[in-house]
Amino acid sequence: MSPIPFFSSSAKVWEDITWVYDIEDAGYAGWEIVADGNYRLDDPVCYTRIREVIASTHLGISVHAPYGDLNLATLNDPIWHESVRQVCACIDKASNLTDRVTIHPGYLSPAGKLMPQRAWELQKEALHRIGKCAENCSVLACLENMVGIKEFLCRDPGELIGMVEGIDGIGLTFDFGHANTVGKVPEFLTEVGHANHIHIHDNNGKSDEHLALGDGTINWQVAGKAITARYKGVIVIEGRSIPEAKKSLAGFKEWFV
Repeated sequence: MSPIPFFSSSAKVWEDITWVYDIEDAGYAGWEIVADGNYRLDDPVCYTRIREVIASTHLGISVHAPYGDLNLATLNDPIWHESVRQVCACIDKASNLTDRVTIHPGYLSPAGKLMPQRAWELQKEALHRIGKCAENCSVLACLENMVGIKEFLCRDPGELIGMVEGIDGIGLTFDFGHANTVGKVPEFLTEVGHANHIHIHDNNGKSDEHLALGDGTINWQVAGKAITARYKGVIVIEGRSIPEAKKSLAGFKEWFV
């Protein structure tokens, strides 16, 4: 079984939903909904529109939970509870569409930097609550490795895997574009058998540019071979536009076989 290519674009969360039809026309098997902007699943109007578009295509679906201004590791109690609530609300609605929801870990706020162990504990408690919600909804909530910003948790494969250990309902999303910003693509490739979901996109190793595959510094010939040897599920190509989606898909068909 070959990996299944989906497309996602966080750059388009405020655009009219008609762009989604171009995903199928470009040759993709599915769409990962970034549940923010015009695509929040907890907004009844947005949710109805999304369901109507999905019903008129043959696209498979996965979901990326909202993350803007949320922090699962914050020491600010009301914000922590609201962050957990929004992720769980997304999982609840997403369960009618998919069995995979990607979630972001938290980050160290100025207060969190003074108490990093407490921030870690709050992140773990958030995952226990989210995992219980995910199990009740028959969904796997997949924690994603983060970009090269030192305040973020889970930039290293060991930390990411350790964070979810023993928590029911929680899996792992390996993002190889993010891994490249911290110089750890080889390390994530070594551990790719742990992945329950995968994101790919390119960059030049310094920032999260979301370039088309082949336009950055990741060696996709090596990465594609290593990933497909140990992973057979959905691979979400993240990009900024449909023309770049087409370019990435051409490379995907060459490298992920």
